[in-house]
Amino acid sequence: MASKALEDYLKIIYKLEEANETDKGVSTSAIAERLAISQASVSNMLKKLADKALIRYEPYYGVALSDAGRKVALSMIRKHRILELFLVERLGYQWDEVDEEAEVLEHAISDKLTNRMWEELGRPTEDPHGSPIPDESGEMIEQAAIGLSQADLETTLEVIRIQNRSPEELRYLFSIGLVKGAKVRVLQKAPFDGPISIEIAGTQHPLDFRLAESIFVA
Repeated sequence: MASKALEDYLKIIYKLEEANETDKGVSTSAIAERLAISQASVSNMLKKLADKALIRYEPYYGVALSDAGRKVALSMIRKHRILELFLVERLGYQWDEVDEEAEVLEHAISDKLTNRMWEELGRPTEDPHGSPIPDESGEMIEQAAIGLSQADLETTLEVIRIQNRSPEELRYLFSIGLVKGAKVRVLQKAPFDGPISIEIAGTQHPLDFRLAESIFVA
């Protein structure tokens, strides 16, 4: 049975691998930045994960999940996303409240309870933020999407996923109507990764480039 810390590391490595656009593994510095801890602490944990054959770590290449590590990571992601949806759909939580609760509960619930909640929800394929939910075998539906920051100007697009944002950022996005399923147009882009201007329901709003990178549209 993996410990909470090991499960958290594996989940974070999976998410960093998912976002990695290079042919190298995930760097120690990226993991340390994500966890807001020292690289020395990360290195110690990576050694434990490697000893358990949950990751592969090569100098100058970085970290990659093994098949066993990916299985654990996907199990945690499945639990987390089902919990988020259950909290919203059945318990009336707001979408900016669920991440913190799910982070705690995902380590406590069994696969059996996870599957019962999934069945109760109608076997959903996405969480409240549009992120895909792995099925029982770890498979996920591929999402054909691009980041809002990369979208063409004056094209009507639909928001399908909002990825890894803080509660404060989610509340702001909700306040301007930038939620899953919303129709949005990019009106202007400032150079050098500056802010962009978007239109939702006929109203124009400024949006930070970094935030726009985490919003996926189709």
